[in-house]
Amino acid sequence: MKNLFESDTYNTILKRIANLSPESTAQWGKMNVGQMLNHCQKPIEIALYNKDFGLKSNFLIRTFFKKSMYDDSALRKNMPTPKGFKVAEPKDFSTEKERLKSLIKSFHSLKNKKDWTPHPVFGNLTPEQWGKMQYKHLDHHFRQFGV
Repeated sequence: MKNLFESDTYNTILKRIANLSPESTAQWGKMNVGQMLNHCQKPIEIALYNKDFGLKSNFLIRTFFKKSMYDDSALRKNMPTPKGFKVAEPKDFSTEKERLKSLIKSFHSLKNKKDWTPHPVFGNLTPEQWGKMQYKHLDHHFRQFGV
């Protein structure tokens, strides 16, 4: 599985963001492109700033869903969005695009970091798991918008 800490994967993700436009439309789901860009910032903010967005863990999530966040399978279309990650209000495309790019760059710059704060839902993750999980979420939403 690709990992956002890998340089090739990181560069590909930035190219895919560049291919988004205010006119990009979702192939599934309810978010528009500005909302999606804002939504994609939240998991990275967990990694960078230890935000938890009110997310709660439980045995079932840790046991069954955690591994799917960093394996080779694609995330399913129309998966439920955690309440803390939902974006209902309008968002400015340009602002959200630049903020997401900045967060991705900050995350990638930590590729040699060894000691990560536990994820609020999944608990302890290795650096490799953090990188794969971030890639998988971004890839899911970029596929949603055709890039």
